[in-house]
Amino acid sequence: MKCQKCEKPATFHITDLTGDDSGLLELHLCPDCAKQYLRTENGEQESPQISGVLSKQLKLEQTAEDLKALDDRECPICGISFYEFRQAGRLGCPHDYVFFGEELEPLLINVHGESAHVGKQPKRGVCDTESQTELIRLRRAMKEAVQQEDYEQAKEIRDRIREIEQEGQSSD
Repeated sequence: MKCQKCEKPATFHITDLTGDDSGLLELHLCPDCAKQYLRTENGEQESPQISGVLSKQLKLEQTAEDLKALDDRECPICGISFYEFRQAGRLGCPHDYVFFGEELEPLLINVHGESAHVGKQPKRGVCDTESQTELIRLRRAMKEAVQQEDYEQAKEIRDRIREIEQEGQSSD
């Protein structure tokens, strides 16, 4: 259905009871025309109930647009999108905590009561997140090199991965 004031698709369908003999006023409006409908028309303020409902719906649409923009963001290290995280409930690499930090903090506080890790640390393996992030990036690059059949590059990357892993074991 199209908006009654313009040619955009109507997403707001309003039925308003008027005080005169006509009874019902049915409106089919797009978001822009619905905003305009909220404003005073001919010096009269629209019904506060209708304007409240419309305002709430317009805020929901803005929230949906914000969520869509957030879902499209991808970690430059592992390539996971926020949408994939929301679906799977798992992040792709330690860098995701930094990249999606602003969005994850309220979730972490809600789930764990804290936004910082206060538990045990592994005794073996890579301890710092920079090395873990570098390993993830290198493994991804090695996989791409193998897919492109650039085996010399893949060998160099493999050797660099081994160096980082040995540095992590020797620091224990």
